[in-house]
Amino acid sequence: MERLLVVDDDAFIRILAQDVLEDAGYSVEFAEDGEVAWQKITSNPSRFDLILLDRSMPNLDGIEVLKRIKSDLRFRDLPVIMLTGATDQQNVQEGLAAGAHYYLTKPTPADLLKTVIRNALAELRNKRELLALLGHQTASMQILQRAAFSFSSLQEAKNLALTLAELSMAPERTVNAYSELLINAVEHGNLGISYAEKSQLVKDGRWAEEIAARLQRQPYSALRVRVNLKKTETVCMVTIKDEGNGFKWSEYLDFSPDRAFDLHGRGIAMSMLLGFDSIEYIGNGNTVVTTVKLPL
Repeated sequence: MERLLVVDDDAFIRILAQDVLEDAGYSVEFAEDGEVAWQKITSNPSRFDLILLDRSMPNLDGIEVLKRIKSDLRFRDLPVIMLTGATDQQNVQEGLAAGAHYYLTKPTPADLLKTVIRNALAELRNKRELLALLGHQTASMQILQRAAFSFSSLQEAKNLALTLAELSMAPERTVNAYSELLINAVEHGNLGISYAEKSQLVKDGRWAEEIAARLQRQPYSALRVRVNLKKTETVCMVTIKDEGNGFKWSEYLDFSPDRAFDLHGRGIAMSMLLGFDSIEYIGNGNTVVTTVKLPL
């Protein structure tokens, strides 16, 4: 059973959250302020799978707790969902830049809260699965200097992310970032699923179903994502190119307050912040070049 920590100084909010989350099958613990929350989190680093965090609290506010969590490597992938009544752009931007997984405004409808938590935990499970598979590539791949790959499915994207992460010689840092870009190339690139369409599919729980359906029919079934890798003595460069129509990539390089309350849309910005030393989109956005500095 997945364990959640709800951090809020409002007893009424804690009671409501308990009813909703325990009904959804989660184990729930509570903290009435940021200091108590931090003590609970650090006393057992693997105890919680997700944090629901109020922004405005006495003693230690939610932003400071979030910054502590994201600056500690033990909690790098721990999803934190901010619960807030402060929706102005400056506050939202600050929370996203500090590493908030989602932003929810109070009061939050129960169905939306469950959907956001379900999606965040699914992403966490995917990250943990990828990290658990690291280290299974052969040692000879570390001396490879050039390679070309071609794939079409999400499972192939995840498998290739593991290979690229090992080749980058920074696997724990890069594996989820590679996975994010490769999956984007399939769903938004070759399969043509728009941002708005994905929002609705995720909300309805039909995203994986729609991906599978499109992969089986024309013209999508014939399309491939092509990946080229080049390593020098100092960097690992990976070029990812899909056969789609591209997108307005410049809108996704930063954490946008306009998308703070959406169920997705932060993968590229997170990849830039945590996964790569640089990301460069070319032309209409169906080609992206990532760079990772190799250890000396």
